[in-house]
Amino acid sequence: MNAGHALKRLIDGNERYVTERYAVIDVGIERRAELAEGQYPFAVIVGCADSRVPPEIVFDQGLGNLFVVRTAGEVVDDIVLGSVEYAVKYLDVRLIVVLGHEDCGAVEAAVEGTYQPGHISAVVEAIGPAVEKAKTQKGDLLNNAIKANIDLNVYKLKSSSHILREAMMNKCLKIIGALYDIHDGYVEFKY
Repeated sequence: MNAGHALKRLIDGNERYVTERYAVIDVGIERRAELAEGQYPFAVIVGCADSRVPPEIVFDQGLGNLFVVRTAGEVVDDIVLGSVEYAVKYLDVRLIVVLGHEDCGAVEAAVEGTYQPGHISAVVEAIGPAVEKAKTQKGDLLNNAIKANIDLNVYKLKSSSHILREAMMNKCLKIIGALYDIHDGYVEFKY
């Protein structure tokens, strides 16, 4: 499936989710048996681990449709890169969406800049460059930092992997950002 068609499926699914006209999604024995033979997701979602933003629900998709990688603040690190590379190289996925959301606690912690214990500090540190960029912009610092963090992670995916760069050149891979509205459920895509 090409990136344009995959994006349309996500947009249509989000519209169903928002309007509560859900698709009939097969999660039964037959579908599970089908997927036991292999997976064929049509998109990768790199999303925040926030429990309010489950991609399969937000995009009204069923088992096997999305390859989802979630971290706090949708931070892209080497493990995330490897997971995404796998989906592109071996599952032939043509669309990657970095899905951020309003009211992100990880980005808020980075904006506040207060001490974070344990490995939480690594998450906050990874979001730091987005906060610094947001500080140069007019408007609400947290909202700007959330958007800058999405852009930062799109950039990391595009620039940190020769597998993804090659796929962008040869296989029409698209990597885009998106922002989930916690209040109304809509996803705004950034092409």
